Amino acid sequence: MNLRTACLLVLAFPALAAEPPRTLRPADVELYIISPRDGETVRSPVTVRFGLRGMGVAPAGIAFESTGHHHLLVDAELPPLDAPIPADDRHIHFGKGQTETVLTLAPGRHRLQLLLGDHLHRPHDPPVVSAPVTITVSP
Repeated sequence: MNLRTACLLVLAFPALAAEPPRTLRPADVELYIISPRDGETVRSPVTVRFGLRGMGVAPAGIAFESTGHHHLLVDAELPPLDAPIPADDRHIHFGKGQTETVLTLAPGRHRLQLLLGDHLHRPHDPPVVSAPVTITVSP
């Protein structure tokens, strides 16, 4: 199919270009940061461990029911919850199904929060979000 044909199909059938519906999540799900604990003073590098109850973890790109993969927000507010989660140094993706990471953080206060994403890196419906954890990194 050439570019002209593809454009004509999208114009003729807008539903072909529409995003798939967001992935539904089970009712009783809990996403949380196991460590470090809220208010803790730590040294860098910091090991951050992720916890999840009521769902499973699967790599990005693989659509299994009641699963997702972790995204760690570092010193960032929640992104728009109806779009794919950004990928940058403040929105860290764990698309291989990882459940912990080691961060090098500058001395000072830092805010950490988890957001579960589906196989397409989109928040579930409704979103699965942890409580934020604020830590202090000592020099």
